[in-house]
Amino acid sequence: MRIKWTVLLYLLMISGLALAQNTANTSFQVKGILLDSLTQEGEPYATIKIVKKEAPARALKMLVTDMKGRFQEKVSGTGNFVITITSVGRTPIVKNFSVKAGEKVVDFGTLYVVDASNELGQVEVVAQKPLVKVDVDKIEYNIEDDPDSKTNSVIEMLRKVPLVTVDGEDNIQVNGSSSFKVHVNGKPNNMMSNNPKEVLKSMPANTIKYIEVITSPGAKYDAEGVGGILNIVTVGSGFEGYTATFSARVSNMGMGGGAYATIKQGKLTLTGNYNYSYNSQPTSYSESYREDYQSIEQKYLESANSSDNSGQFQHGNLEASYEIDTLRLLTMSVGMYGGGSDSESNGNTIMWNEARDEKAYSYRTLSEGDGSWYSIRGNVDYQRISKKNKNRMFTLSYKINTQPDKSDYYNRYLDRYQVPEVFQLYNSHTFGKTNTTEHTFQADYTTPIGKLHTVEAGVKYIIRNNVSENDFSEDKSEDGNGEYQYNEGRSSHYKHLNDILAAYFGYTLRYKDFTFKPGVRYEHTAQDVRYLVGAGEDFKVNFNDVVPSVSLGIKLGPTQTLRGGYDMRIYRPGIWYLNPYFDDRNPMFISQGNSELESEKSHAFNLSYSSFSSKFNINVALRHSFNNNGIERVSRLIGPEGESFGDHFAPEGALYSTYANIGKSRNTNMSLYFNWNASPKTRIYINGRGNYSDIKSPAQELHNYGWQGSIYGGIQHTFPWKLRASLNGGGSTPYISLQGKGSGYSYYSLNVNRSFLKDRLTVSVYGSNLFSKYRTFDNTTFGENFYSASKSRYANRSFGMSVSYRLGELKASVKKAARSISNDDVKGGGGNSGGGE
Repeated sequence: MRIKWTVLLYLLMISGLALAQNTANTSFQVKGILLDSLTQEGEPYATIKIVKKEAPARALKMLVTDMKGRFQEKVSGTGNFVITITSVGRTPIVKNFSVKAGEKVVDFGTLYVVDASNELGQVEVVAQKPLVKVDVDKIEYNIEDDPDSKTNSVIEMLRKVPLVTVDGEDNIQVNGSSSFKVHVNGKPNNMMSNNPKEVLKSMPANTIKYIEVITSPGAKYDAEGVGGILNIVTVGSGFEGYTATFSARVSNMGMGGGAYATIKQGKLTLTGNYNYSYNSQPTSYSESYREDYQSIEQKYLESANSSDNSGQFQHGNLEASYEIDTLRLLTMSVGMYGGGSDSESNGNTIMWNEARDEKAYSYRTLSEGDGSWYSIRGNVDYQRISKKNKNRMFTLSYKINTQPDKSDYYNRYLDRYQVPEVFQLYNSHTFGKTNTTEHTFQADYTTPIGKLHTVEAGVKYIIRNNVSENDFSEDKSEDGNGEYQYNEGRSSHYKHLNDILAAYFGYTLRYKDFTFKPGVRYEHTAQDVRYLVGAGEDFKVNFNDVVPSVSLGIKLGPTQTLRGGYDMRIYRPGIWYLNPYFDDRNPMFISQGNSELESEKSHAFNLSYSSFSSKFNINVALRHSFNNNGIERVSRLIGPEGESFGDHFAPEGALYSTYANIGKSRNTNMSLYFNWNASPKTRIYINGRGNYSDIKSPAQELHNYGWQGSIYGGIQHTFPWKLRASLNGGGSTPYISLQGKGSGYSYYSLNVNRSFLKDRLTVSVYGSNLFSKYRTFDNTTFGENFYSASKSRYANRSFGMSVSYRLGELKASVKKAARSISNDDVKGGGGNSGGGE
């Protein structure tokens, strides 16, 4: 019996060896190289699939080409095979081949790939990914895939985004307008909309995934934002699974750091991020000159000022999603943006007579203070998808948002010479607090009708409370060393309460290559204005607005799109415009809000052509808009007798500025975005705009018009040893406003970075404007009886480095409700923000 088992064992061993030998003899190696037919560059990451001809559904081997387009792999078997090579945006390559027993190598040699003629190559998995995607009503710029995001701030990256321009003073325009709204992860952020310049230049770009420019907001969006909407999507919305990233940066302007993490357990997914930066800039300088056409004794006003500023900025976000089941999703998030600043300034003011041989008066000013501003929000979204139709969806949302803002400043007046008593140049202390609190409730429903049609509808209710408190105290002692006494007459406490009810209906038709999206929105606004301290009478007012919009798009070819549309947008003035506080800390430059402002309305027509392929990205857009009751900042010189404003007084020669619905504007602009992936290692891009503006105020007899152009461009290249570098530059011609114009600017920068440890560790160095310490800006303002010119010098040179390190793997994401709350209805103000030209 033992002999029989031994013989059987030997037979099995012999059969196994024979089978192994036969298998070894029937394996062969397939290899080749894939090149671009035009550039002769290797085509990286192309997908290769090998199947038996008689079993095409079952893949024997799957592989990808390397960075140089080469491929090489072992395959088992003999007979007839089919190899298919695909790359997004390219025409597939399909070849049949046969292998006989004993054949060792199948060499395809050099294969050439060409652009597809029947695919829209918007996404291409190669070394240079397309940075831009286009839809019928928006354009998306992929910040995460741009190497400059490792070192730049968000505002520097905005210079590259189509339809967005950033001038030398970091003022932002969208579609040629500085009136736009800012969203974060699809939800509005009023603090950023009110002051995007300060916020976005503090945010590191490596926290951003992509930026959407929504050029034609449809009916589902609130009816505000002439230029459109910037939707900033942070990395937290796209990363998947367990991952954590830590970063640090340092420069001659400051330092900062941040962290990001995502983790999933079961149906619950959490993601969070936090970033902090500290900025300290060199001293900046400004000087101004003003001429009074009507005065002799007080003819020329000259002033000079130096200031030092430092501040910190921080933002954090925590998001969670819970999948109740496959049809129901609950999402929640809390977040904050904000920071603080400290400033000191030293100024000198002199008023000369017409002959410039006598001073009418003079004084010096010392100011110091600090301020803080924050936006804190939380929201909950519940989404329900139909079991019968996955594209039918119902969403309920709630959002709370509060924006506290605080300032605390001391002003001292020294070396006073013949200063008129009406100036009231007493040492003063100003303490201000403003806050906007919003509660928003929203319901949205969308459903397809057949294969071609989709309808959407929704309602929204907003409770918005604006509160402003400005307390003014002064020291009237002769030596200025006494106690500060509260002055109720120069203080202001004010409330602006809003109830906004809105409803919308939208329709989408998608037929073959044609898309048609009309919509209409109705908004009712009830305003209640109350004055608690200071001048002003309480009042209530209601607004009713019907806002139509329409967008059309047609694909002219596999990679080309023609888009057009019309939209009407409105602006409700924010608290920065409405606040009646009489700010006369500098008695020669007085500013005050206007609580009686009305919503402004703008109409715009747009037409654009886009072509996005694996090599070339082009977007050309033409837009014309007009506005007949625009909110404009208006300045005038106070006459010889001075002028009273309720309980306040403006002396002779003071420049008084406020806001009014007086603007009639016509704007026509053309923008061009061009990106050329010259090779998998080289990208060249240009972002430019030309604009003609005609602005007038018949009531004030003011009229200004002219051309303005800007351009930004650069080149990025990957050198040996994985060194990635980019050289950028740009500039602008002078810009115009209702009462003047400002100077142009120029800009350049260089960034170099390298990744290590399988791209987990990235080290970057950068510099900008290295050969000029300061940047100078000139501005002029004119009126019926005066001319004013100013010159400012800001720190211009910057250089530094940053380091980031990533841990973990990417497997699951924080799911978000497809619909959520978007409040886009407030026109901001202050600080050259996104709220007015």
